[in-house]
Amino acid sequence: MPRTNPQLLRTYNHRLNGIAPSGIRHFDDTISKNEDLIKLTLGEPDLDTPEHIKQAAIQGINDNDSHYSAQAGKVELRQAITNYLSTRWNLEYDAEEVVVTNGATQSIYSALQAIVNPGDEVIIPTPIFSLYEPIIEILGGHVVDVDTSNTGFKLTPALLEDALKQHPGVVALVINDPNNPTGVSYTADEVKQLGQVIAKSPIWVLSDEIYGELTFDHDHYSLAREIPDQVLYINGLSKSHAMTGWRFGYICGPSEIMQRVKMINAYMVTCVADNVQDAALEAMTNGQEDAYEAKAIYQKRRDLVSNRLDEMGVEYVMPTSTFYCFIKIDDSYGKDDYQFGLDLAEKVGLGVIPGRMFGKSGEGYIRISFAASEEKLTSGLDRLNKFIQLLGK
Repeated sequence: MPRTNPQLLRTYNHRLNGIAPSGIRHFDDTISKNEDLIKLTLGEPDLDTPEHIKQAAIQGINDNDSHYSAQAGKVELRQAITNYLSTRWNLEYDAEEVVVTNGATQSIYSALQAIVNPGDEVIIPTPIFSLYEPIIEILGGHVVDVDTSNTGFKLTPALLEDALKQHPGVVALVINDPNNPTGVSYTADEVKQLGQVIAKSPIWVLSDEIYGELTFDHDHYSLAREIPDQVLYINGLSKSHAMTGWRFGYICGPSEIMQRVKMINAYMVTCVADNVQDAALEAMTNGQEDAYEAKAIYQKRRDLVSNRLDEMGVEYVMPTSTFYCFIKIDDSYGKDDYQFGLDLAEKVGLGVIPGRMFGKSGEGYIRISFAASEEKLTSGLDRLNKFIQLLGK
């Protein structure tokens, strides 16, 4: 059996010592031992990648498009991204201000690596997807956790001003809008108000807008429209076009910082696979209807979920976007959403994610994903109702 030389332990990156594997994945693996489990756990679209996008990738392979591209991404793809952003979201970027990455995850890592030095503080409003904090800690930064559970799970100007006052050395703010896990999204007025506060401070904003196309009850409005010189804008096709496994994302920002992001990209991955870029070019050029169709499907499922929860008398956060619903657990559990999730899986065979996986302010809630068929959702909600009835006996 291979052994580790104890003398080599001192050479490990000690910043990794306190970093745990994904709690979401670990919990999902733990409860998945139940073969009868209905899983409403992961943010994985059950839709297929549209056929015309797949064919574009196949054509690229057949055309032997299998060589190094520009390290920031093919210029025609970057231009297509700028055209999409301008037409769809009124965001103005030059192709030189765009870097194509292996998924939005790499965009997030590269963006943070470009702006965070050891000891720097970064504000993260929680609950939020459990990706940003570990990256900041790996980079030697410190997270300033801002609890939004008392403000409708949204960062308010007052909360932000208070955090900036208490932490004058903050270098960046992370915004996930629309938000995973709560499904909330900011209105244009709310974004503008936050922009006014941010503009007063010399800080960067990492704006992760991967769910922007899946906003139901109002138009998505990007913070990059308000303070483009301070925003690192991140997006991709994983959620809007069911392309999670393709690993395509991109990041946009002011030219000076993007030169650093390009350098990080070059040393980290060289470039994104050609056939993935071919597929992305097709999606960005001819795939807007695909996004609209996906949105309509998820909105219908959102309505199904909210109607059923209303019938059950369960308290939840109304999702105005994404494909997640944040549900308050039964009072008998206090805030122990972890045990609630375990019992839900064991006793009625329903898999969810405990809210604490998204930060302490998520305690007392569970997240369900409605990126699943209506049949599966209906069965899963039947099981949730059964569990609630059992608790009431």
